[in-house]
Amino acid sequence: MDKSKVERAGQYIKQLEGYKAYIPKPLPPDPPIEIDDSMQTMLSQAELSLGRLDGSILTLPDPDLFVFMYIRKEAVLSSQIEGTQSSLNDVLEAEAKIFSRSTQSRDVGEVLNYVNAMNYGLKRLQTLPVSVRLIREIHKRLLKDVRGSKCQPGELRTTQNWIGPSGCALMDATFVPPPPSEVPKALSDWERFLHDNQKMPFLIKVGLAHAQFETIHPFLDGNGRIGRLLITFLLCERDILRKPVLYLSYYFKRHRQQYYDLLQAVRDLGDWESWLKFFLRGIVEVSQEAAATAKKIVELREAHRILIIEQFGRVAGNGLKVLESLYSGPIISVNDVAQMTKTSFTAANKLTQKFVEQGLLSEITGQTRNRQFRYDAYIDLFADER
Repeated sequence: MDKSKVERAGQYIKQLEGYKAYIPKPLPPDPPIEIDDSMQTMLSQAELSLGRLDGSILTLPDPDLFVFMYIRKEAVLSSQIEGTQSSLNDVLEAEAKIFSRSTQSRDVGEVLNYVNAMNYGLKRLQTLPVSVRLIREIHKRLLKDVRGSKCQPGELRTTQNWIGPSGCALMDATFVPPPPSEVPKALSDWERFLHDNQKMPFLIKVGLAHAQFETIHPFLDGNGRIGRLLITFLLCERDILRKPVLYLSYYFKRHRQQYYDLLQAVRDLGDWESWLKFFLRGIVEVSQEAAATAKKIVELREAHRILIIEQFGRVAGNGLKVLESLYSGPIISVNDVAQMTKTSFTAANKLTQKFVEQGLLSEITGQTRNRQFRYDAYIDLFADER
């Protein structure tokens, strides 16, 4: 490793208490990032894949229906990286009020908070750029009334934190972020980098910004989830994506140890290039997977529209109304169907049974009253949570 690069990301400084904390250098790196042939190829592939993803989403009959589910999948996966056990189905059931907020698991509450924080941030981008202020507002919503709610939601940390195996002490930590006194300046430098006009490929800038944020680790809890959200926020802010449909949590979870090792190599060795190649490869893979899912949704919707037209007879019109609603709320009750179609409960029940008979819905509560039904084929397109 070139000695001139070892400390280009920052260095460990011994604190008065005896431990060493990492002080990151402001971005961009010095010496500058080396965009060799392999990185240039990955960068071109990532830009092309993002463009194709953006185009494929806009071909959907209603892109926001895809966004609805994709955001929930991301919330589940990003929260699983932090140790929650909730599934996509748990979240959808909670939102469909199969069980109340007071009885749902703590893990589901954390995922629902993630969804709310994400939606809030995306809306807030219309009036506020990605900034320290924005991430503090998002963080406050992320930790409200769940695990971590005592860790100063929305506030920069005022005590030292560290990263390492569960239960490890500060002196045994794998990584010690900057002390709290250094956090405001580090974040100010980070925000300035986000909005400067330096000539740099934007995806490179996003990769640098994510890694730097995780190194600063400005909150006592929730840093990983906020850092992953920032990737999509930056792409949407720049209009590289017109819909928020790129989330790297699935890729980071699948390659979790490599993700952590490469971030640490940036800090210890100044190896920004290996991290950036990994990051760009993730954009390519996730973009391709998301575009493929969008294509499957179009095919599924058309196949089920045809089935309803051919098999539902006089109630096919109402059947199509119900089908369309399932793409924004894939768990439904007979009462929901009655309200949607403006028919009696008896008529709505018969229509729901047609959906069950044709394999479009399955009953999931096991009750005789207040039954809920699940649109399995659609949910299953998003439910790969390995």
